[in-house]
Amino acid sequence: MLALILAQVLGSCEQSFDQPDIQNNPNAVTDVDVATLLAGTELGVSMLHEDTDVRIASMWAGELAGLSRAHQGFGQYIVSSQSFSWNVLYPVASQARLIQVKADAVGDKWTKGVGQVLEALVIAKATSLYGDVPYSQAFDETNYPTPAFDKQADIYKALQTTLDDAITNLSAPAGLAFAPKDFLYKGDVSKWKAAANTLKARLYLHTAEYDNAIASAAKGIKRQAADMLIPHGTSLGVDMNQNYDFFRVNRAGDTGFDGAYLPKLMQSRIASANLKTDETALYNHYFKTGIIAPGSLDANTTDGAFTASSSHPILTFYENELIIAEAQARKNATSEALVALNAVRDGLAKGYLNGATLPSAGRKYEPYSLTDFSGTGLANATKAATVQQALLFEIIAQRYMIFLMQYEAFNDYRRLAKATPVVQLPIPLYVGSRKPQRFIYPQSEIATNPNVPAPLPDQFTNVPIF
Repeated sequence: MLALILAQVLGSCEQSFDQPDIQNNPNAVTDVDVATLLAGTELGVSMLHEDTDVRIASMWAGELAGLSRAHQGFGQYIVSSQSFSWNVLYPVASQARLIQVKADAVGDKWTKGVGQVLEALVIAKATSLYGDVPYSQAFDETNYPTPAFDKQADIYKALQTTLDDAITNLSAPAGLAFAPKDFLYKGDVSKWKAAANTLKARLYLHTAEYDNAIASAAKGIKRQAADMLIPHGTSLGVDMNQNYDFFRVNRAGDTGFDGAYLPKLMQSRIASANLKTDETALYNHYFKTGIIAPGSLDANTTDGAFTASSSHPILTFYENELIIAEAQARKNATSEALVALNAVRDGLAKGYLNGATLPSAGRKYEPYSLTDFSGTGLANATKAATVQQALLFEIIAQRYMIFLMQYEAFNDYRRLAKATPVVQLPIPLYVGSRKPQRFIYPQSEIATNPNVPAPLPDQFTNVPIF
């Protein structure tokens, strides 16, 4: 599967040869069956949810600290056009589009629907982190060798249409079996359909379309067994969790949690007077002291969230319910919001997180009542003036903790500055007085595509939707 991805990456470099009459790469993979293509594309999507971009997003959201080498610079918001690359992102997206073409050729609506969900996952990452990016012309190299950059708002609308089409295709009465190559959902079409709805809800939350977010999440991932998780094993270079490989094997000490906001937030909650909650087990699942150096607060690569075989989330039941919770709270439907928040707390109380089971010691998540968010309520940590604001803060904090090592934490970091009523976590800046707002367009794109937006935005320039 790695070879398939690399073949596509290398085969897609149209400027690898200077001679204009060379039209075909003799080493390119051209006759791959759709099942194998699906497996390779899922691998690519998985890589994109555990890569360096995700680590940078986690640092810029205050969850992770950069301590050494390049990551120390990243943690201080020091990046350039050389810091980022689309050399995996767009080839993976093009493979997802090719799945759809091949599925259409044999009338296979189910596999086409899966390809559409995979495409949406990749492009959603691209546009949320970079803003305006190529999409409508991105997969037609013959007619559009230098594709236009679509407006971010238009991309969000197009992704909703893509996902609507995916749901329609996944609702077809029959399709070809693809279970043997589908390592995310084992061919379960109902899970893919639910995941498409959860992704729609995520994107609607980004654009502050709260009624639509609630409606999509109502049809989204409604049970833990339907979480979209990347499975991992213990074989280095084969199936090992990329976070483990980074934290423990290849870049030990480059990042850590000393000085990061997330552990400070969790410690303050553990020490609070909230008798209904104890997050000690979750804290210990995420962090462990002294793995890399004496006294350092490190990722728990020993027996926690970041072991070699730990599953990694892409879309989950918890995210789905917290979308409902926040969207309902934004509408001041506090009772409905509380139901969704308590559904997540019930799952945590039973110890479930991303396919793992938290220890029972230090694990307590009793259901909240609305009175807990009153002016003197035990869950009103910020002494907010209204139940709505106190409840929103709790929902936002819960999302922040659940999203560790997911780029959605950085999306929240930026989104919450615009969402009303404005309720934000007090995440401090590591340096300077400006917050990072976006990733910078890669140098390879700047050098080869005249359609790159000008003037080039820097990392402190807001993307349009945030």
